[in-house]
Amino acid sequence: MTVTDPVATIGRVGRHWGWFLAFGILTVALGLSAVVWPAITLLAAAIVFGVQLIFAGIYRLVSAFASEDTSGATRVLFALLGILSLVVGLYAVRHVLLTIVALALLLGIFWIVNGVIEIFTAAQHREMRGRGWRVFMGILSTIAGLILLAIPGISLVALVVVVSVWLILFGLLEISFGLRLRSGRAASVRPGR
Repeated sequence: MTVTDPVATIGRVGRHWGWFLAFGILTVALGLSAVVWPAITLLAAAIVFGVQLIFAGIYRLVSAFASEDTSGATRVLFALLGILSLVVGLYAVRHVLLTIVALALLLGIFWIVNGVIEIFTAAQHREMRGRGWRVFMGILSTIAGLILLAIPGISLVALVVVVSVWLILFGLLEISFGLRLRSGRAASVRPGR
C-alpha cells in the first residue's frame, strides 16, 4: 500500500481547477438563460435529446457493419440498438411535447438518484469541507425529483424554473470548488512546503 502526500495530491488535482471553474460558469449561464427564456429552453432540450438519439442510432448502425472484430450476434444487437435509437430520436423530434414530458420523468429519476448519492457521500466523509451544503443540495435534489415524479401534471414552466435554480446553485458550487482547488494548489506549491 502506498502512502500519498495530501499536499501533493491537492497540487495535482488543483492543476485542473480551471475546468471546474469553466464548468461552473457555463452551468450558471445555462441556468440564467433558462430563467429568461423558459419556453425556448424546453423546446431546445427536447430537440437536442431527439437529435442526439438520431446521431447515436447512425453511429450504432455504422459500427454494426464496419467493425471487423465483433461477432455476428454483436452486430445484430448494435444494428437493433441503432434502429431503436433512430426511431426514438425521430419520434422525439416529431412529437416535442411528449418528449418534454418524458424528459421531465427522467429528470425526476435523475434528481432522486443524484440527491441520494450526494447525501450518502457526505455521510461517508465526515471530514469533507462543505459537508452540510452537500447534504442540503442532496436533500433538495431528492425532494425536487420526488415532486416531479409524484405530480406529473406540474407546470412545465415551473419545471424550467426549478431546473434553472438547480443549475445556478450547482454552477455556483462548481465555481466555489474550482476556486478552492486553485487556492489549495497555490498553497501546495509555495516554497518551504
